This record gives sequence, structure tokens and C-alpha cells, in this order.
Amino acid sequence: MTYPDIGFGLGLRSSHYDVILKTRPKTVDWFEIISENFLDAHKGYWDFLADLRQDYRIIMHGVSLNIGSTDPLNLDYLKKVKKLADFLEPPWFSDHLCWTGINSKNTHDLLPVPYTPQTLTHISERIKKLQDIIGFPFILENPSTYLEFTESSIPEWEFLANITENTSCGLLLDVNNIYVNSFNHGYDAKKYIDTIPAQNIAQIHLAGHHDFGTHIIDTHDNYVKNEVWELYNYTIKTKGKISTMIEWDDNIPEFNILLAELDKARKFP
Repeated sequence: MTYPDIGFGLGLRSSHYDVILKTRPKTVDWFEIISENFLDAHKGYWDFLADLRQDYRIIMHGVSLNIGSTDPLNLDYLKKVKKLADFLEPPWFSDHLCWTGINSKNTHDLLPVPYTPQTLTHISERIKKLQDIIGFPFILENPSTYLEFTESSIPEWEFLANITENTSCGLLLDVNNIYVNSFNHGYDAKKYIDTIPAQNIAQIHLAGHHDFGTHIIDTHDNYVKNEVWELYNYTIKTKGKISTMIEWDDNIPEFNILLAELDKARKFP
């Protein structure tokens, strides 16, 4: 599947609601919401999204799909996701290659999965089911991780490429996460990008991280680092223009700082 280039977007955060509604910035093409923030929200928040939709596409990004768990898919959760998707009509919705809990307990963390043939089959089957339920294109994000399973037998980039082949889902390529993982686990970030077919990439995330010297933590609390900009430049040069957004989820700055970061992304390659 080939995904449209919808331009450059920002994560929609509550501290910026007022300035966005007042200024309607034309240099932002779309906003990405955290789906869970709106699934059970009162009507006023849905009215706010309806107002915003008059000028912008809105993309849904989830954190509770739990696609890698052995728990059954949460049908009540998926019904809520579908209701929101039907309301917003996004070009796609996304979540992470991870598990978030088991036995109906949510850890509220994005936990890594072992990259094995068994896990590949398990996750592929679950993605096919959720695609049938939601009815909108689904894209999967590569996670940031801080440990690896000794039983893993498939490189992460091949695992993702195989999932897209098995399910026809797309990828949300988080370039910052690729850099973080390449440092933490000692692999070649460019080889990772080279392996992913361009036509399978629907969207790109860029974010800040914190380098502790021996390891890197994906913090989303600062400017995009130069090393990540360089990797983004390589991605765009080798894969072509792809819908791109800036994530900034902690120590959130004034809105004009995010606009400036987005302007940097527009200049590549």
C-alpha cells in the first residue's frame, strides 16, 4: 500500500489548545492525538476536535492496544477506537510494537517483545483482526527499548518488514527510536532504514532523547538531537518525502518552539 504525504504535523497537547484555536497556524498540516485521551472524554472534547478538523487532519496514535500480549484483544477498547476513528476519519491510526500488560492489568508502559517466528505469527494474526474491526488503515510504530530477549532470532527491522508483508499494515517509523536502539543495542541505524520498504512507511516521528553516556533514554522532553536530524535526512533521501511530525511530551515548551522544530524538518533533504 502507498500512503499519501500529508505534510508536517505536531502532537496535540492540552497546553497548546488555546493558542492553536486562536492562531490556526498555517505551517502545521495536521495534528496527532493520543487516542486514549479522547476515547472516554465528555462531549466538549469531541466538539473541540470537530472544530479543529475544519482546518486540520487529525491522526490517532494509541498507547494501549497491547498488540504483543497473550491477552485477547480488548474488544471494548477497539469499539471505542472505531467510534473515534469513524468520527475523525483519519487516513490511518497507529500504536506500538509492544505489550502493555497481561491478565487485564495495564502497566502503562510500552514493553518490548521477543523477535521470534512465534511472536511474528501471533502479532500478525492480531493485527489482521483489529484491521477488520476498525476499518481504517493501521500503522505500527517501532518502539524504543532498553533490553533485548536472548531468544530473539529476527532483527527488529526484519521483524517489522515481515509484519507489513503478512498483514498489509503500514509503519510509523520513529527515527529517534531507531537511533536510540542502535546506540543501546549496537546495531547500524542506516541498515535498519535500508531494510524497510519505502512504500510501507506512512509516517515518521521525530523527538528528543537524553544521552546518559552508556545508554540513551527516549524522553520526548527536548529538542531533536543533531544525530537524529542526520538520520532523518538519510531517511528522506533514501525513501522520499514522508508525513513527519514532532513529538514533545514532557517539559512542553511554548508553541512557537515546536513550530520552529517543524520548520527544521521541512528543510530536509
